Amino acid sequence: MDQTLIAVLLMAVVTYLPRVVPMIFVRKRLESPFLRSFLYYVPYAALGAMTFPGILYSTGDLSSAIAGMSVALLLSFYGKGLLPVAVGAIAAVYAIQFFL
Repeated sequence: MDQTLIAVLLMAVVTYLPRVVPMIFVRKRLESPFLRSFLYYVPYAALGAMTFPGILYSTGDLSSAIAGMSVALLLSFYGKGLLPVAVGAIAAVYAIQFFL
């Protein structure tokens, strides 16, 4: 077999196992409120952990990255949608980089 095909098959197995194993061992509904809330927030925590370093180092200047992140957090806190948050963060980054 080609090495690329072997690599693709191994990646498929590695990504498939974490999805199948819980379904094999947990057959009934989880009754623990703590465990249910913990599992509910795991995807958000993982996404945040992967995204946060990228935010800080995406612009090449830490001050403009923090300004963009601050504007995005502020707009999202006030319930704005994805597009206004993204546009506001981009505008803040460009404004800070223009003046610095």
